[in-house]
Amino acid sequence: MGLAFRYSSGQTPLDANEIDGLLIDSIATQGELDEFEQQNIEQAMQWVLSHSLKRERILTEEFICQLHKRMYGDVWAWAGGFRTTEKNIGVKSWLIRTELRYLLDDARYWVENQIYSPDEIALRFKHRIVSIHCFPNGNGRHSRLIADIIIDKIFKKPVFSWGAADLVAQGDTRSAYLSAIRSADAGDIIPLLRFARS
Repeated sequence: MGLAFRYSSGQTPLDANEIDGLLIDSIATQGELDEFEQQNIEQAMQWVLSHSLKRERILTEEFICQLHKRMYGDVWAWAGGFRTTEKNIGVKSWLIRTELRYLLDDARYWVENQIYSPDEIALRFKHRIVSIHCFPNGNGRHSRLIADIIIDKIFKKPVFSWGAADLVAQGDTRSAYLSAIRSADAGDIIPLLRFARS
């Protein structure tokens, strides 16, 4: 396949085997890939909206993987499967299941004991799961959708606006988002809380 990928700041490059997992042979440009991925993500969002999802289901490894597969399964063969390669971000691939289990246990505790506000629970979950980097690609979009699912389905509050712009494309909004993520990496979740509702 002759498709050349352009990676924006903060995006995770795919290795050759992961690129071979592309299911649509007719894709020839980055724009076409983005379009097919967006269509698949919109289908996943419709699936989420049409289902009543309970906390007990959302905060499971099975659901985390199922959601990623619904978001990317029409485009990538590896969708919904944990990565087996090392990336420029995330835990070692062999630690993914363990770290995800810790996160899910922590999140259940946060919810049951109201440790943080609903927004903070959703965004702490989003930040931790993207830092684990469970999948070969699509982790940022997956983490934002799971935060929206947590805030909507568990807490019955409005989904996040995420700066009301395309966070995949380069620009001021993406820069502000990445800055908020870096602050959260350093232990300050407040900029991410503000950005998510901007």
